[in-house]
Amino acid sequence: MPAGATVADAIRASGVLDRRPETAAVAPDVGIWGRACALTQRLEDGDRVELYRPLTVDPKEARRVRAEVRRRRSGRR
Repeated sequence: MPAGATVADAIRASGVLDRRPETAAVAPDVGIWGRACALTQRLEDGDRVELYRPLTVDPKEARRVRAEVRRRRSGRR
């Protein structure tokens, strides 16, 4: 990316929004190296831009379901 490029510029240049139109429909949360930032954040050399999708499953509920499956497989009640 050229000097002065923003997170939004990097996302556009990556083409990810063309390949994943469902992501473009809802303005995704973005970050650099695991820290949330604005689309207008200027990039520095070596920055890793990340797109964060909304969770589709509650992590606590998913863990509970996995534990229940393991419990049933082991024959415990």
